[in-house]
Amino acid sequence: MKILVVDDEQDVKTLFQQRFRKEIKKGELDFMFAFSGEEAIETLGDIHQEAVLILSDINMPGMSGLELLDHIKKHYDTPPPVVMMITAYGDDENRKNAKILGADAFLTKPLDFKALKDELLNLNS
Repeated sequence: MKILVVDDEQDVKTLFQQRFRKEIKKGELDFMFAFSGEEAIETLGDIHQEAVLILSDINMPGMSGLELLDHIKKHYDTPPPVVMMITAYGDDENRKNAKILGADAFLTKPLDFKALKDELLNLNS
């Protein structure tokens, strides 16, 4: 399963590569990283119609995760990507906006990597 992680914090890449080391090595999960909403849109254009799960931070400079979510849900429907929003702020406003825009899940930082791993592997099977 190809997963695009979108977060403006560069250390997220190392964190995901460490936490999912075994799954990456076995070829179960394939992570790509974008460090802005704009870069995520470029990446999605480059991979064309491949099925993708997108994990996106909400609060980023430039295009926010919610703006990215809106763009994805309007422009990528074949196949429809699963989009999980991630934020350090679990406030009701962000949660409500993400749901309205079509988010498939809403995760709060710090991430529970064991629960996330279980969910990703279930989606992959």
